[in-house]
Amino acid sequence: MLANEPKASSRLQAFDLLRLVAVLAVIFYHYGFRGPPSHGATQVALPWMAGFSQYGFLGVPIFFIISGFVIAYSAEGRTATGFAIARFSRIYPTFLFCMSLTFLALLTMGPPAFYTSFAQWCANLFIAAPAFHQPYMDGAYWSLVVEVVFYAWVAVLMAIKVFPRRLDLIILVWLGLTFANELTIDAPIFERLFLADDSGFFAVGLVIYEFYRGRRDLKLYTIFALSAGTAVFQSLHRAERIDSPAGVSLDSGVIVAICLISIAIIFLATRLRRLPLPAGLVMAIGGITYPLYLLHMQLGYVILNVIQPATVAWAAAAIIAGVVLLSWIVWRFIERPAQRWTRTVLTTEATRRGWPVAASQAAPPTGIERSLA
Repeated sequence: MLANEPKASSRLQAFDLLRLVAVLAVIFYHYGFRGPPSHGATQVALPWMAGFSQYGFLGVPIFFIISGFVIAYSAEGRTATGFAIARFSRIYPTFLFCMSLTFLALLTMGPPAFYTSFAQWCANLFIAAPAFHQPYMDGAYWSLVVEVVFYAWVAVLMAIKVFPRRLDLIILVWLGLTFANELTIDAPIFERLFLADDSGFFAVGLVIYEFYRGRRDLKLYTIFALSAGTAVFQSLHRAERIDSPAGVSLDSGVIVAICLISIAIIFLATRLRRLPLPAGLVMAIGGITYPLYLLHMQLGYVILNVIQPATVAWAAAAIIAGVVLLSWIVWRFIERPAQRWTRTVLTTEATRRGWPVAASQAAPPTGIERSLA
């Protein structure tokens, strides 16, 4: 039974802070644990940070959980066309700018540690660069491909009127496919197509949204437990494949604890509507996380290689501060106007072709989706 469905204007400010925490965890992981690649090897750039930053890879699954929640919200009141336009407008313009900026940095400051090419830039225009036999312009882009595949599945399921109406069945089938691949199929193409390494995280977010809408029943609690268990399993599985420096090992107990605590915090965040912080500040914090994620890794590595051997705490702190400032500039002066323009153009074209973008008798959501998705 559903009750107290969120209004379109509602906004979960806590999610903005959670996204910042997640992206900072990833930054600490890349700067403090993996470090800049040197001669094809992975090394710890800031050994004193390794003890806690080695678990920063779990920041990406936190993004996936939040994405599951936000995408369920975003689908409310939209057609598949409207959903696709909203996703493309949110993701691609900023990606194009940040990817091109990284390309220019690699071109001018990368050698001899990093090289790039026009062919690599062209392949990255499609986000999934490895499909065109080129590396990602930034190694962090792999998670963006996962997000895009998730969006594509949601759009398809919306088009056939299954999502979100049959959400329980969708999640159960998805988790079943995940374990079928893990136990029997074990095919890379199957893994990529059905997101078999990340399904649990998205599923947890989808279920938390059902709780947020007011639903309470044994079936949903059971699906939540299955999803959370799958997320923990996938976190441990991800840790096994991390290219760790010699002599460094990850504690499984710590990974399980971080995963479960993160799920609990995200769930509690849906109950916290407002924070005792200026609304503009919270919005800016949420706004910079996407460009910050896109820019921090390869751009930071390039700068770290330029200033080596001065790879010390102050250098990393200065680089993080600089990338945060750059991310704010991108969000304020590039992302927001580009997103509005892209959405307006695509919506106008869809309307001209007779493709409705809003579901009948419902207005497309704005608050959570616009600020978080």
